[in-house]
Amino acid sequence: MPARTRGLIVGILLAAGAGSRFGGGKLVARLADGRGVAATTCARLLPAVDLVVAVVPAQPGTLEDELRAAGAEVVRCGAEHPGMGVSIACGVAATADAAGWLVALGDMPLVPTAQHRLVADALRSGAAIAAPVCRGRRGHPVGFAARFGDELRALAGDEGARALLARHRGALVELAVDNDASWLDIDTPSDLAAVNHRLGSH
Repeated sequence: MPARTRGLIVGILLAAGAGSRFGGGKLVARLADGRGVAATTCARLLPAVDLVVAVVPAQPGTLEDELRAAGAEVVRCGAEHPGMGVSIACGVAATADAAGWLVALGDMPLVPTAQHRLVADALRSGAAIAAPVCRGRRGHPVGFAARFGDELRALAGDEGARALLARHRGALVELAVDNDASWLDIDTPSDLAAVNHRLGSH
């Protein structure tokens, strides 16, 4: 269970998915520099928030060890097939007294710390919901103020917070960024190759 979270901006790192399109184990797959996918995402999120809570499968394993080593608190999601909505609800419920949450995807290791910090700072400045936008496309992470805690804890299934965002479209603060590389997530081995190509070109 995470430490006291009252008044903190908490990063919720979603890392409980099965990664079936990848063939399993995508979040511990190695990037070009030898680090794991989710551990890299965690390391980039951590400096932007007060605490990172990683939501992982109920069965402990290498992923949990890597995320703890990267600095995350770990919450095991007991659902048999924890979709994105269930995982968000699990992470928010474990940090219910936080001042706000950044919901980040464990399979998006190219999102830079500066982008996470942009969203966190928007929450700290009073934004109700905040997200980066690049050329009209909303990206990650998405930040939610404490007032949305009940709705986030009520999420279920695999849709994530899409319906919540639609209901509160007027509350969204869009943060312009120019880093479209950070939209790359890893669902398949070819996605991993594309991310590694990006890493190698910098």
